[in-house]
Amino acid sequence: MQKKKILIPLTVIVVAAVIFGGLYTLASFLVTGVQPLTGTFGKSIAIVEVKGLIADSEDVIKELKKYRDDSSVAAVVLRVDSPGGIVAPSQEIYEEVKKLSGEKPVVVSMGSVAASGGYYISCAADYIMANPGTTTGSIGVIIEMMNFEGAADFIGIEGIVIKSGDLKDVGNPFRAMTDEERRFLQEYVDSLQEQFLGVVMEGRGLEREGVEMIADGRILTGEQALELGLVDELGNLEDAIMKAAGFVGIEGEPHVIYPPEERITFFDLMMQESTRELADMLVLGSFRAEYRLAP
Repeated sequence: MQKKKILIPLTVIVVAAVIFGGLYTLASFLVTGVQPLTGTFGKSIAIVEVKGLIADSEDVIKELKKYRDDSSVAAVVLRVDSPGGIVAPSQEIYEEVKKLSGEKPVVVSMGSVAASGGYYISCAADYIMANPGTTTGSIGVIIEMMNFEGAADFIGIEGIVIKSGDLKDVGNPFRAMTDEERRFLQEYVDSLQEQFLGVVMEGRGLEREGVEMIADGRILTGEQALELGLVDELGNLEDAIMKAAGFVGIEGEPHVIYPPEERITFFDLMMQESTRELADMLVLGSFRAEYRLAP
């Protein structure tokens, strides 16, 4: 009987606390439109990595969308350690980062290199942090092709092409490039470069004249990029995490969701390299434009 007398008031207190908490959450949301950071809700900072050559966007986009929909994640740190890559995947990641930043703060943490396409995707974030020695910049577009005409003649190989139009085999390595093809490719590159300039101007709030002065493919250190307004602050990954936490009002050490450790075997590396070489042989004579550091 005595236990019942104690349990009844405790139950009433617990129920009242739950109801009060629910009403407070609802009221906060209706007034501010933002879920309050109470308890463990929205207390996590998630890290999404963009590492190596950007040749595919699927995995990164999947991670970005997951954390955009995860109510326990208050902000995202995009860890960029990439020399750039192919144009379209870089643009796809940029667009997804932009969508995410419209809902949650996104802070970029640049690693050893975040250049060309790596810098392109960074421009969609709310805040960019680089190390003083980070290699960044390289705002530009590159197309590389090889000409085997002399070697083919020497060993008696003749390339035979049946095509539907004069420009269908632009970049054919078994013949010299025509003036018309060179003009066509230059216009193509200039169009992509214009898109790159637009992203930098919009993302960094810079005037066209200032961006054009450094958009010649040059690389910059993190310190130089800071002086030019291409990054916001110098700092490492931990600094970026704390900056993201500050943006959402998290005090003290935030809970951080790190990417799972990637385990790649020697066999995986060999298969990737073999597949890449086979693809290059199959598309011999074609080309692709890239936002990446020139070798």
